[in-house]
Amino acid sequence: MPTIYDNIDEILADDLKDTLKESHRADFCVGYFNLRGWKNVTDIIEDYGGDDDSCCRLIVGMQRPSEDLLKQVLANEKPGLVDQAKVVVLKKAMAHEFREQLTFGIPKAADEKALQQLSGQLKTKKVRVKLYLSHPLHAKLYLGFRTDKKSPIIGYVGSSNLTMSGLEKQGELNVDVVEKDAAEKLSEWFNDRWDDRFAIDISEELAEIIDESWAGDKLIPPYHIYLKIAYHLSQEAQTGENNFEIPKEFQHLLPFQKKAVTLAAQHLYHRNGVMIGDVVGLGKTMTASALAKLFEETFVLETLIICPKNITEMWEDYVHKYHLNARVRSISKISEAWLEKERRYRLIIIDESHNLRNREGKRYGFVKDYIDKNEPKVILLTATPYNKTYFDLSNQLRLFIPEDQDLGIGPERFLESIGGQHEYVAEYQTSPFSIAAFEKSDFADDWRDLLKMFLVRRTRSFIRDNYAETDEIAGRKYLTFEDGTRFYFLIESQKKLNTTLIPTTRKIFMQSFFLKMLSTQSTLCHCPDMGLVSLSMTKEQVMQHLQNKRNSIT
Repeated sequence: MPTIYDNIDEILADDLKDTLKESHRADFCVGYFNLRGWKNVTDIIEDYGGDDDSCCRLIVGMQRPSEDLLKQVLANEKPGLVDQAKVVVLKKAMAHEFREQLTFGIPKAADEKALQQLSGQLKTKKVRVKLYLSHPLHAKLYLGFRTDKKSPIIGYVGSSNLTMSGLEKQGELNVDVVEKDAAEKLSEWFNDRWDDRFAIDISEELAEIIDESWAGDKLIPPYHIYLKIAYHLSQEAQTGENNFEIPKEFQHLLPFQKKAVTLAAQHLYHRNGVMIGDVVGLGKTMTASALAKLFEETFVLETLIICPKNITEMWEDYVHKYHLNARVRSISKISEAWLEKERRYRLIIIDESHNLRNREGKRYGFVKDYIDKNEPKVILLTATPYNKTYFDLSNQLRLFIPEDQDLGIGPERFLESIGGQHEYVAEYQTSPFSIAAFEKSDFADDWRDLLKMFLVRRTRSFIRDNYAETDEIAGRKYLTFEDGTRFYFLIESQKKLNTTLIPTTRKIFMQSFFLKMLSTQSTLCHCPDMGLVSLSMTKEQVMQHLQNKRNSIT
């Protein structure tokens, strides 16, 4: 009876390693080859001699070039012949994919050692790797060849990939094959695919990729690494500043607001969407208006503004004041009828986009359908992009990011935790560089990496520390407005109030607090530090804002 290996009662890695130690040769067939995953068997393979009867042959069946390239290369090939020039094209394409694999995740000493061993084994022919391109091949087969006359070949067949997760950590289903005739048939099956004319040897290319990567023996001066990091971190912000100019109607913006416009313009231009998440009081509305005006003038676009009903009038005022080519729609009026009748706009502003964080909601569906149909650039405005779960973020981003879009980055910490990107593909059958992949991660750093591509968010303390000047006499930070007046940041201090307020007393206290606020209106009109008002509000708007707050607790 065969042994079942489910990595619960029986661990595949234990018996497979024991078999390989007793074997003088091995044959593996897997769907994906995780270069770092080779550390599971590298020490055992190191004992092989490197000749045809003392090596490990590996077929990789699912890591393939694009279908267009594959058709171009394999088309009109005569039986038994393969154009070597076309083979070179394929090897270059696949080398790029394996090189990308090594840029993923955080380098570790154990990975470096295993990769250097693998490079040496490839060069000495202890390990020989072929890509099987005749058709997708998702088989997992491990064969060990021994000198035992009764069972010279032991095989393992099932679902486990050649990764730590597949061999011992996650639930799988595999069986061993020790019966001589059955094992020989598996060996013949492997040889047929190894000798296939569209099985291309990439051993030399893999060794070269490893040697040129961070795992290679060549040491790179730390200063060069520092320069490259600094260049890439600053490149996008610099490009945004150089390519986009603030419209003349918005030259009165403060420096931190202008910086937000140019950075957001870069995201919007390259990725078709941006989330402006500055905290309350830093002028998100003004930033979005300037951004819309910039794109209207640069790309001749018209803007649709979707916002809550209570701020439609404010947006109408902005449209009139800054001559935006825009139309304002209350989100309460978004319906199926609206979806059918609304004409095409190439730019959309969604204010308070956190209201659309539920992907199952009807209004979310209508807005999403409109965006899918008309393909506009999208500006999301929210001071609270994240509420309870990371899905609050991804659902808002999904308004303009298709589920299968290649983002160019993936959730590195999550992928590393499950054994790598190829393990992810084998498990979920989706791209590890998609927003769907990020939704499977609970690692905060993964989400920070994603938001760097789409989010512009600053706090008041950030503005104070990076944009404010210092009054040497008063010892306080301040911003200078266009008319020369100064706004001083508050000196924050906390004091504990050692008392307990009963509900009635608390209500009276709060009413008195807001009456005091109304009496100091001139201070509050330009006080974004309070988190109550926008820099663009008039005194009358501030008065009404505070009066509404007072009424809500009376």
